[in-house]
Amino acid sequence: MNLRNIFKRKAGTVSGRDNETVKEELMALERDIIMALRQVYDPEIPVNIYDLGLIYELKVDEDHNVYIQMTLTAPNCPMADYVVDAVKAAVEDVPGVVSAKIELVFEPVWDKSRMSEEALVELGLDE
Repeated sequence: MNLRNIFKRKAGTVSGRDNETVKEELMALERDIIMALRQVYDPEIPVNIYDLGLIYELKVDEDHNVYIQMTLTAPNCPMADYVVDAVKAAVEDVPGVVSAKIELVFEPVWDKSRMSEEALVELGLDE
């Protein structure tokens, strides 16, 4: 096999796996991360942070490092450190996750329009 064929073959694979397999693995890992995020609750609201719409961005790279950009319902939340630590711990407990970086942001400002239908129903705001 010549070098050109080796490079062609490697370009379509990551660590010996084809791109489709890697994509499926990352999608499955992302689903598991979302399930873990749904186990973390805002201490003042009886709804999980994912359905509250506090997760603005979730990225998983091919090395299974996770980046989450999130917010809180109020910028002056006294439980901010607790919530961020709980998110980091929940994500890092997901099998396959190598590391998690959590970035807390307050732009754009959170409002109830970010809540899932389930969260709205749970809080009686579905009218």
